[in-house]
Amino acid sequence: MYVIRERFFAFGDDFDVLDEHGTKLFRVDGKVFSARDKMVIEDPAGVEVASVHRHLVALRPTYEIRIGGEKAAEVRKKLFTPFRDRFTIDVPGPDDLTMKGDLLDHEYVIERGGRDVAAVSKRWLTIRDTYAVQVAAGEDALLIIAAVLALDLALEREEKKKADE
Repeated sequence: MYVIRERFFAFGDDFDVLDEHGTKLFRVDGKVFSARDKMVIEDPAGVEVASVHRHLVALRPTYEIRIGGEKAAEVRKKLFTPFRDRFTIDVPGPDDLTMKGDLLDHEYVIERGGRDVAAVSKRWLTIRDTYAVQVAAGEDALLIIAAVLALDLALEREEKKKADE
């Protein structure tokens, strides 16, 4: 299980991703005030292992995930999903993932081919303003964490846009 602090984008600060025992697994450098809403994910030694940035020209919210300098996935909002937001994690090949559930309140699952591969929940923790990401064995935890953070960026941007209207 991975523990992530919620609502860090409002402040643009850096934060750690911890395991359930409080051990630091990743450091996230939130450069959210840049034009591309970019964040860098580093290992505990400070070495960049992944990055997430927003595509500037896209019909719908789209974020690119790079792992080890290579494009690993794109997280994008599905265009037509009545009643609920849904996001797709488009990975190379046929194994795309879908994020569905209550995205705003961090109560959702990530599935591939109808099978849950990760779950996100605030209910598992008693720490305020945090949520947990549970990743199934054999899945790419770094990709899942980067996708969850990309979703947070997209939702935060949508909320800000609505507030500015």
